[in-house]
Amino acid sequence: MRFLFVGAGAIGTYVGGALASHGHAVGYIEQPGPADVIARQGLRLHMGGTTTAVRHVQLYTSTADALAAGPYDAGVLALKSFDTAGVLDDLVASASAGGEVPPLLSLQNGVDNEILIAERLGADRVISGTVTSAIGKPGIGEVIEEKRRGIGIALGSPLSEMIVGALNDARLGAKLFHDARGMKWSKLFTNLTGNATSAILDMPVGALFADRRLYEVEIAVLRECLAVMRARDHRPVDLPGTPVRALALAVERLPRAIVQPVLTRALGHGRGDKMPSFHIDLHAGRGRTEVNWLNGAVVRHGAEVGVEAPVNAVLTETLEALSHGELDIEEFRHNPDALLRRLA
Repeated sequence: MRFLFVGAGAIGTYVGGALASHGHAVGYIEQPGPADVIARQGLRLHMGGTTTAVRHVQLYTSTADALAAGPYDAGVLALKSFDTAGVLDDLVASASAGGEVPPLLSLQNGVDNEILIAERLGADRVISGTVTSAIGKPGIGEVIEEKRRGIGIALGSPLSEMIVGALNDARLGAKLFHDARGMKWSKLFTNLTGNATSAILDMPVGALFADRRLYEVEIAVLRECLAVMRARDHRPVDLPGTPVRALALAVERLPRAIVQPVLTRALGHGRGDKMPSFHIDLHAGRGRTEVNWLNGAVVRHGAEVGVEAPVNAVLTETLEALSHGELDIEEFRHNPDALLRRLA
């Protein structure tokens, strides 16, 4: 198959590099600086105990040039959710000058990207996907497969089965899902775990779940998400390597005395020293995170169906204010009381 990736970040490099190393044609649209580095050094994939160097990928710093080099079987959005609208504008504008926007596979976090793609390109031009494997990115064009879980691809597109076949050619553990919304909401549910609170308080996720007060905050975040999912009729589904249904059951029905120590051990051991994405973005000074597309999505979708999500709302507002410099990071660093006062 022939793929055009928008973004050579961790997921784009991992998936695109693996596809290219197994004979599929892969192109990237990337900014000039990273594109120059990749052109010189190629891609480096550390997977399964081996390192693979991949040089045979096409690089484009112009969307118009990339589309003109088509057609492609599928485009792949492997970028932050806050960039989706701008990328779609660029693709549509560039296509008007020649070339065609291919059907787009979204491997992004959040539940609104596919909705936005469908509005711009048509519902028949969007494919839902999710990556559950843990990927590290030590440098431009280099990724480490920290834990292979797999990739979910939703049925509903004529390309879905072909894409899963290509991903499994590349040994990425792809699986088809009948329920696209259930798949994406289940991934959102897992993305919420400790993410915003860790960033706000500059604390690892395991430590959050070990603290009784913060444990209650995290459980409230997840219960609000499940309540919105129920109202939307989106059932939790197990994702590749990720038992989402068991986690949802534990969060809603099992007593704290059982669940808290299990989650503390699992989340503390599973992440090691790695912090979640919101923490990385906030403390790197990037000025924005995806909180509005994750916790904020729970609030927005809840409002549409009459389900309140006050804890997710406070976390969203607090992290947005910290990202924009409207609140002092030092006020919250290792200080749960500062956050708990806002939640009160």
